[in-house]
Amino acid sequence: MKEQNDFKPYIPAEKVTPEFTVTSIVLGIILAVVFGAANAYLGLRVGMTISASIPAAVISMGVIRVMMKKNSILESNIVQTVGSAGESLAAGAIFTLPALFLWAAEGKMDEPGILEITLISLIGGILGVLFMVPLRNALIVKEHGILPYPEGTACAEVLLAGEEGGANASTVFAGMGFAAVFKFIIDGIKLVPGEVSFRVKGYAGEIGTQIYPAVMSVGYICGPRISSYMFAGGIISWLVFIPAIVLFGADLTLYPGTVPIGELFAAKGAGGIWGTYIRYIGAGTLAAGGIISLVKSLPLIIRTFRDAIKGLGQNNTGSGLRTEQDLSFQVILGGIVLLTILVWLIPVIPVTLVGAIIVVIFGFFFATVSSRMVGLVGSSNNPVSGMAIATLLIATITLKATGDNGIHGMKGAIAIGSIICIVAAIAGDTSQDLKTGYLLGATPKKQQIGELIGVVAAAFAIGGVLYLLNAAWGFGSEQLGAPQAMLMKMIIEGVMENNLPWPLVFMGVFLAAAVEIVGIPVLPFAIGVYLPVQLNACIMVGGLVRLYFDRIKKEDKKEKDQLISDGMLYCSGMIAGEGLVGILLALLAVFGLDKALDLSSKLNLPSSVLDLGSLILFGLVVLSLLKSTVWKKVKK
Repeated sequence: MKEQNDFKPYIPAEKVTPEFTVTSIVLGIILAVVFGAANAYLGLRVGMTISASIPAAVISMGVIRVMMKKNSILESNIVQTVGSAGESLAAGAIFTLPALFLWAAEGKMDEPGILEITLISLIGGILGVLFMVPLRNALIVKEHGILPYPEGTACAEVLLAGEEGGANASTVFAGMGFAAVFKFIIDGIKLVPGEVSFRVKGYAGEIGTQIYPAVMSVGYICGPRISSYMFAGGIISWLVFIPAIVLFGADLTLYPGTVPIGELFAAKGAGGIWGTYIRYIGAGTLAAGGIISLVKSLPLIIRTFRDAIKGLGQNNTGSGLRTEQDLSFQVILGGIVLLTILVWLIPVIPVTLVGAIIVVIFGFFFATVSSRMVGLVGSSNNPVSGMAIATLLIATITLKATGDNGIHGMKGAIAIGSIICIVAAIAGDTSQDLKTGYLLGATPKKQQIGELIGVVAAAFAIGGVLYLLNAAWGFGSEQLGAPQAMLMKMIIEGVMENNLPWPLVFMGVFLAAAVEIVGIPVLPFAIGVYLPVQLNACIMVGGLVRLYFDRIKKEDKKEKDQLISDGMLYCSGMIAGEGLVGILLALLAVFGLDKALDLSSKLNLPSSVLDLGSLILFGLVVLSLLKSTVWKKVKK
């Protein structure tokens, strides 16, 4: 194991360069809000989010180095540190908090206030940073060379390749602009449908694709393997389960349905069967997948927690070296105690003293686990949803056992689950950012303050974003399926009210077990079972494009890596661009201006022509990705 003195960062500890500046903080806050909002929209649509660290690093290099003519790599690092916090906080919040809106829509409670959402997000985000800081020396310094921290290392490499920062930043902005225009054409003026579906007469199954740039981009970023697992799950749901349910149960009325299955299919098609029955099978698959991933990680989790506790007291706050300065342990401990008391005492957060204790215990445990696991397997493979499911189950059972049941207990469970989910997501992001800073020679204390600033900015934005999206389309709708939040809602209701269609849920559980036995990763498959097949097919197209990129033969490995990286950046830009226009369209819908833009009824074209137009537009999305990468003219 390398000791910290053996490693020499890019900027020596003795050298002081611009780092924590007004420029870096302002730009970082803007990116935290932008990527936080875009990721919230994406996560509510497809149940997955993307890491914003590398796009934020590229944009910061483009702005600071190229536009402002400044040569300060540590300043750019602070920008990505602040900016990436928004994406991580959004990822944690959208997995759980929309459940409160879903219960409000059912008339079980009042709609949550923006203050409640903001405070839950803020407390979870700050706790995530504070829990991780004491672990920096044990995980980042002492285990340098053992824990690779893939995203953190890649981000450092991007920042070190500063000479190409301007060109790479233009790739991100090009993707943003292109996707923004396409999103406006599809969902703003509604020139063509955003989804194309095909069915065979006499067979209840359905197949098709969405044509959204952001959804296709998810497939490219995830890669062909993950995309294919998701698509396989969609095939099982839409081409096996739905036809089987219609074939064998046409004359039956099965719970939770209220009309015969044949009548439901005739009225609403395959989508009606999916909404009434398949989503419960998908929920069982997702829940089992999350728990399986957590159980498989148990040896690593236990070892991680043990090692982290050993290294907990080894903070370097007393060292005079700039690169070894953390927030003081007194500030961290005081902050954790204060936030725990606030969770218990603030009236708008429906958590009892028992709930506050659960937050602290599980928060520190999962922050520790998350910080180490992202160091080994990266943020994308961090089982945050599994941690959230385990926390929700334990919290709901505990609250019910202590007499806090009914709607108050359900609200309390989702508040606890939300805070823990955000803690785990932010702790993972903080550790990746501190790894980047360690490689570059940043000041840890300044990065930690930057992370807290990003959390605060994103927390104040996320409440407005969730309110806006819910007011425009409603969570659980076709536009915003909110799959993870729907799952969390089902779990809590199942424990508190025992009103779930358990046969369907257990079908999903055993499907997940079978998939795990044959060696297929459960979570992407489970998400595919839960989501509409049209969305999975769009992701699969992105995966196939990535497969093409992976198989392009290049003599120079650097050139090949750069090509794939350009595709990543362009796709990240498309996700951000579409997400921002989605929020703009939600704003227009809230004020009733969306119908004035809608051209679909005025054109009055046959559905076959509209479907063809959709497919042509989707082809242009793929071509734009190729044009900005494979076919891009490189200036020598």
